[in-house]
Amino acid sequence: MKRTLSKFLSVFFLITYFTSSAQNLTGIWRGYFIADNGDQYKLEFQISQNSSAVSGVSYSYLDVRFYGKATMTGSFIKSSSSFRIREIRTLEVKSLLGGATCIMNYNFVYTKSGKEEFLDGTYLGKYERKYKTVPPPVWGDCGGGKVYLRKVTTSDFYVEPFLRNKIKDNTPVIINEPPRKKDSAKTVFKPAIKNPPLNKPADKPIVKTNSSKKPVTKPATNTNTTKTNSDEIKKLNVAPNTNASTKMNLPPKDSIQKTLPPITKVIPKQIVPTPEALKKRSNELVKTFVVSNPEVTVKLYDNGEIDDDTISVYLDKKLVLSAKRLTASPLTLKLKMDEETAEHELVMVAENLGRIPPNTSLMIVESGEQRYTAQITSTEQKNAVVRLKYQKPK
Repeated sequence: MKRTLSKFLSVFFLITYFTSSAQNLTGIWRGYFIADNGDQYKLEFQISQNSSAVSGVSYSYLDVRFYGKATMTGSFIKSSSSFRIREIRTLEVKSLLGGATCIMNYNFVYTKSGKEEFLDGTYLGKYERKYKTVPPPVWGDCGGGKVYLRKVTTSDFYVEPFLRNKIKDNTPVIINEPPRKKDSAKTVFKPAIKNPPLNKPADKPIVKTNSSKKPVTKPATNTNTTKTNSDEIKKLNVAPNTNASTKMNLPPKDSIQKTLPPITKVIPKQIVPTPEALKKRSNELVKTFVVSNPEVTVKLYDNGEIDDDTISVYLDKKLVLSAKRLTASPLTLKLKMDEETAEHELVMVAENLGRIPPNTSLMIVESGEQRYTAQITSTEQKNAVVRLKYQKPK
């Protein structure tokens, strides 16, 4: 009897563990989608999950010019962390832009970083059936693009009835302080190290001219002087001639220049000091991107709710963005890469944690036709690092 009870309790706790540790999409997700033509709209999901089945509503909006609400249905596959959901029909639409309304079909991948949860994916749109287009509408005839969402605890609208009493607002109260100005007298950056004077090669041949003594002219009948001069010339591999340098036992200037080895200039690599913000916090590598186009554009957005996240960005230890607020409009950096500077390192430093910690952002890297994305999370103890490597196309 005891063995049977023990086995029952083991199975019960095992089932309870897996049920509690499985991902749960129930809640509010907020972010934006970027259409293929570059247009950007805000997006909010309110979702309820029952096992693998998912249902809910979506809100799409672009300030006062457009607002739409639609019902949704879909499924979540835990084994692959893939999430598919599509809009069924629009419930409310307000548009100053004109035109027909579209419903959207989303494909997401679920990821988690610490306590932060994200949905990244793509969408395809199609016109609603009520417009009776010919041929009938299909997914894609109303465009497509990328979608980025983050799980939050508040809504830009109101919490739907099916979510009430299911969301706990555990958002801590954060008092945002403006970034402190660093004392200019204690600046981290040191003056650039000047190149030391180049040392001349030690094996450079030294030719003594003995110019202080006047040349001694002897009668032409003295054969010893002529023989000595010819021996000196043979040693220096210089053809005898009758100019003044021969009479002074000196080789011609041209021959001296030819015997000197070329001077190679060695320019020491300039050492960039590590800023205090990168010394005092741990630096965690998030992604390494390999690009084949030397022209690279890096864009940083607030990921999810815009909650006054502020960051500084260092490029190869040099400050390029100082205490900039993340919004739906990107902070943009343009880089020029070549074989000499084949690798760059970007470090994102959180200046504050916003209203909803931690400090999160979305990075988009564009290089020619290549496009990469990375979820960036930084705290007051940890910086986020992204490396860019250049490989010349074959």
